[in-house]
Amino acid sequence: MERKLIVRGVLAGAIAGLLAFAFAFAQPVITQAVNYESGRDAVIAALDQAAGRPVPDPGPDIFSRTVQANIGIGVGMIAFGAAMGALFAVAYALCLGRVGGVRSRTLALLVAAGGFVGIYLVPFIKYPASPPSVGHPETIRQRGELYLVMVVASVALLILAVWFGQRLRARFGTWNAVLIAAAAFAVLIGAVMAALPDLGHLAANEHLYGRHATETPLPVTNARGVIVYPGFPADVLFSFRLYSLAAQLILWTAIGLIFAPLADRLLAPGPARAELRATASV
Repeated sequence: MERKLIVRGVLAGAIAGLLAFAFAFAQPVITQAVNYESGRDAVIAALDQAAGRPVPDPGPDIFSRTVQANIGIGVGMIAFGAAMGALFAVAYALCLGRVGGVRSRTLALLVAAGGFVGIYLVPFIKYPASPPSVGHPETIRQRGELYLVMVVASVALLILAVWFGQRLRARFGTWNAVLIAAAAFAVLIGAVMAALPDLGHLAANEHLYGRHATETPLPVTNARGVIVYPGFPADVLFSFRLYSLAAQLILWTAIGLIFAPLADRLLAPGPARAELRATASV
């Protein structure tokens, strides 16, 4: 039975990933960021060549930015959706029969909401998504590690908050227990966010973007200090992050809405549902 739920979760996630890709593909923000990166690299290479400095070899272009922005993002979104769907189905199977008398469809939507909040929204608040050309290659590892720590902490504290709310429900009632658990989650995740460095501080420590603490590239200047190429457009950065958030919201909403009727049909009253309930109660 758990395997059947996971298969349905993978299917729901793949479809949700396709929907999220269709939304992201319709937005020109990635193309704008790629064009900025290409233009900036060309200007820097021209300045280095004029100053007699060696121009670094960019190396082989295994996957061009065009391929990454079209086929690459599509394959990536579908694969990511399928993976999140599998994790969603596992979490759903673990919650089924352990969180009170919640209906199967309602539980699917609640788990999807928890996945969006814990896996994406909370880490996004601390480390928002960035388009190509934002962030220095030398800090990719540090940024990746910090984001992973944020995701793990968010998911772990969310699970702890659910457990805490279940423990408080008998004493304070469902509504008050949810409020108390949510407040505890907010306090703890706020403490984690405060303890982790932000990306601007990381950039300032690495001295990668000049004297100002900023995660985005500053304007390129020549030897006389004249700006020859602008800094990264703030409106493009804002739009990219807004559309990234919207794409993830579409992904997790679609997972919940697609999985809910599939699980409801699978868990219809009968031997199958009795089997799963017996497994969950062990």
